Amino acid sequence: MGAPGPSPDGLPQASPGHAGRARPFCWTIDYPPSTIAPRRGARAPPGPARETGAVDSTPGRDDGRGRPPHVARGGGGTAVVVGAGPNGLAAAVRLARAGLRVTVLEAADEIGGGARSSEAILPGLLHDHCSAVHLITVGSAFLRGLDLHRYGLRWCLPEIDCVHPLDDGTAGVLHRSAEETAAGLGADGARWRRLFAAPAASYDELADDIMRPLLRLPRHPLRLARFGAPALLPATVLARAFTGEQARALFGGVAAHAYRPLDRPLSSAVGLGILAAGHRHGWAVASGGSRSISRALAALLADLGGTVETGRRVRSAADVPPADITMFDLAPGAVAGILGDRLPPRVARAYRRFRHGPGAFKVDFAVAGGVPWTAEPARRAGMVHLGGTFEEVAAAEREITAGRMPRRPFVLVGQQYLADPQRSVGDVHPLWTYAHVPHGYTGDATEAITAQIERFAPGFRDRVVGCSVRSTPEFAAYNPNFVGGDIMTGAKNVPQLLFGPRLTLHPYDTGVPGHYLCSAATPPGPGVHGMCGANAAEAALRHLHRGPS
Repeated sequence: MGAPGPSPDGLPQASPGHAGRARPFCWTIDYPPSTIAPRRGARAPPGPARETGAVDSTPGRDDGRGRPPHVARGGGGTAVVVGAGPNGLAAAVRLARAGLRVTVLEAADEIGGGARSSEAILPGLLHDHCSAVHLITVGSAFLRGLDLHRYGLRWCLPEIDCVHPLDDGTAGVLHRSAEETAAGLGADGARWRRLFAAPAASYDELADDIMRPLLRLPRHPLRLARFGAPALLPATVLARAFTGEQARALFGGVAAHAYRPLDRPLSSAVGLGILAAGHRHGWAVASGGSRSISRALAALLADLGGTVETGRRVRSAADVPPADITMFDLAPGAVAGILGDRLPPRVARAYRRFRHGPGAFKVDFAVAGGVPWTAEPARRAGMVHLGGTFEEVAAAEREITAGRMPRRPFVLVGQQYLADPQRSVGDVHPLWTYAHVPHGYTGDATEAITAQIERFAPGFRDRVVGCSVRSTPEFAAYNPNFVGGDIMTGAKNVPQLLFGPRLTLHPYDTGVPGHYLCSAATPPGPGVHGMCGANAAEAALRHLHRGPS
């Protein structure tokens, strides 16, 4: 019997005899059926973009008429992008496609911002530095239109997307299919299906609205209204829809990705968005590490004639070459420091008042034989959430927001190697973990993270052969956008979650002609989706074509 054919969305269907279970597999970003490959043994082609220095054009990639793919006819003008994170690179690509000559300036010696990877502990053992699971990336309308598979970008899915274990050995188990997830939640299954199946089915249309600034006429108002009603609720209220600890904990762990107390208004929004995107596209990882996303974008930019200069820190406006458009993939406070009194006073005040949220403390482990989870599904899951019951997770998130380090913090554990085995070395596997900690936390959370893993996987300590720690201050040094270790680039209070640094119809406009903010501080916020950069670039191009008013 041959392999099953693709489903209507282009992804492989489950094989008969596996009870609907989605087996791990890899695929390219535009989902052509002929390129779908099994997970086992799959390896991404080496990224053509260089990691440091100017990124040169890779020969041989054109449309058969001497032009790289996507190049617009006509155009003209120049653009400078400060910051080569995913949003900066996305902005650069969009501007280059419009025909502008684009230069990207990156302070670090390597592109990617939070989307970087390296061999942090042992040679060949590959760890993602920050971003790791890319369900929203796969669903990004901008990235899906770039044919990044030409540059080696492939997505891999684990057998199970996410598991939230409990102390009694049971767990909430999140599958790509909302139906399969519901089937495992007993009496709560119907409620799970009712809350998440419809948003997942229409996620791509829903994303047209939630991945843009909200102060716009929605393209799909009815879908947005159906999504928005539960999204407005505190997660503590929405969790009352579930009676079982497994469903409550599973939802709470996903909602906690917002780094926001779960009893606050809109604290359900991020969880609802993640669950809708995940049930639509799966919790994918990039083959060869998250750096593959950055390298693919940089390689495309090079083919479009753009350049990236690493080791170019911008401290003032004098460090930025003159250009028709200047984009900043930076935190608002940094932009205020660079532009100084060129900013209108109201914008300068908003940027300087911009609040940063709780921090992250990260530990990468090298683990012999994998993690001995008590809950068996966790041994097959790409992501594991550790925090115990919904109430325990909610208490930990309240503590960090109040500036106190909880004894048992909420911990995320990434097992990307289950979907992308090239990251392992023999039977030693890379384990990606981080804890939610207070903003600017200067303590050491290594033991707290280890204890949370040991709580749900007795014997874990005995399997650790090495580790690498990135503290909250080290996160801020690694990426200046992560002020106080805030990897979200801003607290997700209601105004900043909805509108970014300031309430305006033009959230990317700095008020300085030709200068725009395109970082994750702007709508739609954090995640390696490139939409902050793409949206900002669209706004800049509209202003450029309109000319001076």
